Amino acid sequence: MNYLLKKYLCFFISFLISFVAINANAQDDSLFRFLKKIEYPISSFTVDNLGELYVINIDDQLKKFDEKGDSIGVFNQVTKYGKLSYVEAQNPWKAILFYKNYSTIVLLDKYLNVVSSINLRKQDIFQVNALTTSYDNNIWLYDEQDNKLKKIDDSGNNIFETVDFRLLFDSVPSPQRIIDSDGFVYLYDPEKGLYIFDYYGSFKNKLPFLHWTDIAVIDKEIYGFDKENLYRYNPPFPDAKKYTLSPELQDNNSIKVNNHRIYVLKNQQVKIYSLQ
Repeated sequence: MNYLLKKYLCFFISFLISFVAINANAQDDSLFRFLKKIEYPISSFTVDNLGELYVINIDDQLKKFDEKGDSIGVFNQVTKYGKLSYVEAQNPWKAILFYKNYSTIVLLDKYLNVVSSINLRKQDIFQVNALTTSYDNNIWLYDEQDNKLKKIDDSGNNIFETVDFRLLFDSVPSPQRIIDSDGFVYLYDPEKGLYIFDYYGSFKNKLPFLHWTDIAVIDKEIYGFDKENLYRYNPPFPDAKKYTLSPELQDNNSIKVNNHRIYVLKNQQVKIYSLQ
């Protein structure tokens, strides 16, 4: 009797382990489910909070696609202001074209019509690597020369600034990404980590997430990538969860997360996957 019980017990444990392993693999496979692709010769892209895509094609034309994949706007003057550094489109109603080498910002409306342009040098701002739209429809930027997070309006007027970061930190960050989300401003320096401030400029926290690309904040969850993995951090837990990217998501030119979707630029196409 003991021999039979042991035999059945071993069989049950083996079955349970196999079931768990199969189920875990199924969960991994379903984490990134292919939805559709934008077949367009794309050199770079970004995505706004409504799931609308802003793509730069190989001829330096900016085109906007809605969530269904239909074209809803075109901007043909991308190179008029010099070499474009990147498009920032956190706010679906105001896209920012940033020309770093020319210290110039061009603001576009939701249909990609020019609203205004800002020469930062005329505002005595000479060194900026990152900027974004703010919750109140202004612009956050980090002034590397003054070591301050600043907020400017659409005319370039300074309406708010923090204290000098050299008074706050022993080693001053050089943010490459700024995100405004749910009452906080996130500054990411891939060599030093993620710095979190409230809207009044008070420093709240620093998270030691290094060497991530395409960092995003969605409903206070923080996402980032490296060459092979997606990371998801849900405060106040101490560590970020790591998910291995499937082969078709690796070796990409750019990868982003928004609206519970993964957007991947590869072979001049953007493929869109659901994120469970």
